Amino acid sequence: MPDFDYDLFVIGAGSGGVRASRMAAKYGAGKIAIAEEHRYGGTCVIRGCVPKKLLVYASEFAKTFQLAESFGWDVGENEFSWERLIAAKDKEIERLEGIYGRLLAGSGVEAIDDRAVLEGPNTIRLVNQDRTVTAAKILIAVGGTPFVPDDIPGHDLGITSNEAFYLPELPKRVVIAGGGYIACEFAQIFNGMGSDVVQVYRGDEVLRGFDADVRTHVHKEIEASGVKIVTETVFTKIEALADGSKRVHLKNSDTIDTDLVMYAVGRTPYTHGLGLDKAGVELDGKGAIKVDAYSKTTADHIYAVGDVTNRVNLTPVAIREGAAFAATVFNDTPTAYDHSDIASAVFTQPPVGSVGMTEEEARKSVAKVDIYKTSFRPMKYTLSDVGSRMLMKLVVDGETERVLGVHIVGPDAPEMIQLAGIAVKAGLTKSQYDAACAVHPTSAEELVTMSEKWSPDE
Repeated sequence: MPDFDYDLFVIGAGSGGVRASRMAAKYGAGKIAIAEEHRYGGTCVIRGCVPKKLLVYASEFAKTFQLAESFGWDVGENEFSWERLIAAKDKEIERLEGIYGRLLAGSGVEAIDDRAVLEGPNTIRLVNQDRTVTAAKILIAVGGTPFVPDDIPGHDLGITSNEAFYLPELPKRVVIAGGGYIACEFAQIFNGMGSDVVQVYRGDEVLRGFDADVRTHVHKEIEASGVKIVTETVFTKIEALADGSKRVHLKNSDTIDTDLVMYAVGRTPYTHGLGLDKAGVELDGKGAIKVDAYSKTTADHIYAVGDVTNRVNLTPVAIREGAAFAATVFNDTPTAYDHSDIASAVFTQPPVGSVGMTEEEARKSVAKVDIYKTSFRPMKYTLSDVGSRMLMKLVVDGETERVLGVHIVGPDAPEMIQLAGIAVKAGLTKSQYDAACAVHPTSAEELVTMSEKWSPDE
């Protein structure tokens, strides 16, 4: 057997790569290194879900101040500082990054601050150091990157979510391209902090891929919050104006003048320039690394986990894939992570929690579908005109009574869906939901008290 510099070399120190390397070390994998070209923690920790949720919290306060008055509080004048928020956010991200570094060091994993690319089947080149190393096993966990449509004239005048977390000041006017969860979340982040926001989406309702009732509900609530959504059109050109602002030209012939243009039109696997062809690693039609159920690529000794494989692009999924890889390769326990019934959240205002099948998916999968749903004003908002309505929906197999999907829009929906996700994953039935005693007064009690089947005629 040839000698290698490392038993395992991991490219990318995001959540999936870090978990995989630490678990491999625990299983006695031998000499392990992990290379990261940016910062430890990956998209989620550095420029994704963690800083985004901190900004979501900040943007909710304007509505919270209004709501407080209905409960007898005199809030008085208030003022928002983008600069203080970003400084506090940066401090927290730095703290989390330090934790990742300490976890790696504590596991005996060598951390290399450099961009790593493949030079051959077992050879990795460290770009900045201009040296090569070899490894018996290689794990690719480089994640994804925001997509920017470079065929649009002036596309370079826009930013992505990567840059949004580091803006020197809060823009007065923002135009966001996209209708997915990132576009919707940032539209309300900027809007909640006082920006005038226009969201441009090629479809008819936001959040494509989610349940239709969820999409309709969220679309209306985003508009009610003050965001203007322009549908069924796209950017055709962006031009810089003399005063430093930008003018966005749309396919419907309209134009919008703005201070900031942001793309949130999807993400792509971060495979460009990685040297995959030199190692025999194939990509699929969407540019993602092809893997089998055990995260093995088309090269026997090379594996890939996380967003670079474009399976289910969520941080907890990358973590579970990384753990499964380590168990398979270094603990003699072949483990294929089950990607079905994964709960997810969208931190719009109100937020979304979703797990399992949408109604549309269920109607294509089972012979009979029963729907239970309700919409109501949460108790927290009953003393005020501020606030939004809540939506709860159960998608049920009409023959077996198994609950196939749970969809919630409203306060604390992401917290609720974690527990609902356990029930859906376990295959519980509507009768078992009904047998659970309600916790009163809560919004969550509706999940176990909905008794009337919804009819399309209603």
